[in-house]
Amino acid sequence: MEEEENDEKAILEQVFGPSSSSEDESESESESEEEEEEEKWDWVAIEKVKGLWICSNFLSHHHQNHLLSAINSQNWFTSTNNNQAMCFGNLPSWAHQLSHLIHTSSSSILPHHLHSRDPFFDQMIVNMYLPGQGICPHVDLLRFQDAIAILSLESSCVMHFTPVVAAADADNSNASSVPVLLNPGSLVLLSGEARYRWKHEINRNPGFQLWQGIELEQSRRISITLRKLCPDP
Repeated sequence: MEEEENDEKAILEQVFGPSSSSEDESESESESEEEEEEEKWDWVAIEKVKGLWICSNFLSHHHQNHLLSAINSQNWFTSTNNNQAMCFGNLPSWAHQLSHLIHTSSSSILPHHLHSRDPFFDQMIVNMYLPGQGICPHVDLLRFQDAIAILSLESSCVMHFTPVVAAADADNSNASSVPVLLNPGSLVLLSGEARYRWKHEINRNPGFQLWQGIELEQSRRISITLRKLCPDP
């Protein structure tokens, strides 16, 4: 058990660097508590959507800042007209490291054939959303394999999942939406039915971002989506 904990600490430092030292013992203790909480990787299954998992404490505030600094250093979003960056195969080193961390943390929740693939991910989209901007209901393209990871940073939001309904059944469908709260530093994994048979969306227009009856305050949101391309036919 101790050896596993040491391995997880080593991975965290490899991915986002060691925590900065401080003469203030309380600050050091606070950072240690953050890392310990993060290492638990408390994955929770969303029961109504088979194959949907969320880890609300995937990254601590400290490591979110490290990751945001790495993203900002890419200079992808220097213009308000540019709100998306896509990478295929040639991912930044920090994205490879993030993929490694997701792979390590998900060993107990993904089927073996997905978890054992190599590389685990080879395609990434980083999106920057301003208040009011979101994503329309969709299922990711079939050019990507099963198992998709979405990491949220900066602003909380609610992602809604609705089942894909065949045209013949559309008139008789009473499908309801399943809301999932994405806090900064949270990670969702979609596999199986969640990946192929459920659409996901984020509507950040005023009045739509409600969680337990309270409207969330919206600021800039960064999302990182990691996927694996299907092999060429």
